Amino acid sequence: MKVHANAALGPAGRLALVKAIEAGMTPKAAAAAFCVAPATAHRWWHRWLGADETERRSGSWLIDRSSRPSRQPRRLTAAAEEPILQARRQTSFGPARLAGICRRARSTIWKVLWRHGLSRRRRGERQTYRRYEWSRPGALLHMDVKRLARFERPGHRTRGEPERVRRNRGAGWVHLHVVIDDHSRYAHVEQHPHEDALTNAACLRRALEHFAELGLGPPEAVMTDGAWVYGSRAFQSVLASAGARHIKTPPYTPRWNGKAERFIRTLQDEWAYAGEWASSTERAKALRSFVRYYNRARPHSSLGDRPPLSRVHNVRGQDT
Repeated sequence: MKVHANAALGPAGRLALVKAIEAGMTPKAAAAAFCVAPATAHRWWHRWLGADETERRSGSWLIDRSSRPSRQPRRLTAAAEEPILQARRQTSFGPARLAGICRRARSTIWKVLWRHGLSRRRRGERQTYRRYEWSRPGALLHMDVKRLARFERPGHRTRGEPERVRRNRGAGWVHLHVVIDDHSRYAHVEQHPHEDALTNAACLRRALEHFAELGLGPPEAVMTDGAWVYGSRAFQSVLASAGARHIKTPPYTPRWNGKAERFIRTLQDEWAYAGEWASSTERAKALRSFVRYYNRARPHSSLGDRPPLSRVHNVRGQDT
């Protein structure tokens, strides 16, 4: 039998208190004998009087009642809850992101998800990890590449039409080159048709120039995976000119470069696969505006629901 953790009496003590009152003891005297408040003795005595024979024999009258109020005028109706549940199923976002979409308080959205059993994502066993963050903006940069399919018309991902897949077959691929600052999560993203060494080196050079325009100092290190393009002479030359050392993640440890991996997932969920694009060209046109929104306006949970630019805007000391 489930009993409240702070209950003064368990089921056996409640029954004994009632038997003592039935034997002739007053509720106040019984309360003193069992070291409880008189209100507690009155509550269980009247609970006993109001129980029928079936409840007395089964002991159901001894169970704690729910503290939920019988009337909740501010609780959302089923119709008001449905947009929240639908947005959760379509996006898998948490309460923080759903709050901006559904225009509800984060606590309200969490309660709705909890009531319907959607407050937790189903995941397998998670690997061990250790969070880290370099103290200076621009000191450590994460770099990675994500390949996306090129298409001429919407396919099976959004419409479930296999024949459209055949029409897009052979369209090729595009590559997203991502450079993200470890401290601020400020991102620089470029889309290119290739993933060769010269393209990676040129992307890193332009990213360093962009970060310098923001006022960030030269990087101390750049973290990548062990792909051969990052070991090329062109890429190493850019690192040497910036005075940065190269940190390579060990094989099969993408969590080391987790900030870049997580940003790529955000790109997929909120830009690449967020809706139906007429073509990959239309999708590419929206990339720049999304990256600007991400850096300047999108709430970031690890930054206290502030955008990445909030950790960059005063590096020049203009507001001190």
